[in-house]
Amino acid sequence: QVQLVESGGGLVQTGGSLRLSCLASGRTFSMFAMGWFRQAPGKEREFVAAIGWGDGVNYADSVKGRFTISRDNAKNTVYLEMNNLKPEDTAVYYCAGGRRGGATMNNLDYPYWGQGTLVTVSS
Repeated sequence: QVQLVESGGGLVQTGGSLRLSCLASGRTFSMFAMGWFRQAPGKEREFVAAIGWGDGVNYADSVKGRFTISRDNAKNTVYLEMNNLKPEDTAVYYCAGGRRGGATMNNLDYPYWGQGTLVTVSS
């Protein structure tokens, strides 16, 4: 049973920073892609960032240059460093575990999901 537990969300002002963490358990963490998605109120879930088993990365255009995804295989943890946050970044952020190694943007390639952590950016 794969489990993903996010942490690090909270309230921050525009221009501020947060770091999200996702602790994974239940399988060989290093062999699979990990991703971050988000869902704002009234909107569909959207891709944010992904990192593959070989550390290849992929970002949504809206977060390029502001967000950084990384992983620590020894700790079974993936991180999302978020800088220069904007009100439009407000959403519930979900960690996702992939079924393969590539840093895909497609949510259908991620069968494992965490419960989500809320990020609120005030203007």
